[in-house]
Amino acid sequence: MTQILLIDDDEPVRAMLARMLTHFGHIVIEARNGKEGIERFRASGADLVITDIVMPEMEGFEVLIELRKMGSPVKVIAMSGGGRQNPADVLRIASHLGAARVLAKPFSNELLMAAIKELVPEDAKDPPKIGALD
Repeated sequence: MTQILLIDDDEPVRAMLARMLTHFGHIVIEARNGKEGIERFRASGADLVITDIVMPEMEGFEVLIELRKMGSPVKVIAMSGGGRQNPADVLRIASHLGAARVLAKPFSNELLMAAIKELVPEDAKDPPKIGALD
């Protein structure tokens, strides 16, 4: 099972995404902002991070920068409705800061699940059993 850190300050959006991800068999760690997200990442790690960009306390841009400073190779999906800025500009910056995928809100569940499947392949989630070298 993939462990996903989900960072979004919009509680209804975060809850809906967490339910959907859990339904598809993922373990979800939730955070309300980037600062809390980085704390939770340090405490438990994650196979994938999904973060909103525009948030209080620490924005998604800062999450991307902090993860890279930590030397983490974790893949990140950045999502944004843009706030007061153009969503395309916000997501372009996130991509330049290291987001592996960017999604403009609103997006479909299928689009998110396809991005997750691409970034965290099935074999990466379940390491081979000891002695199963065939």
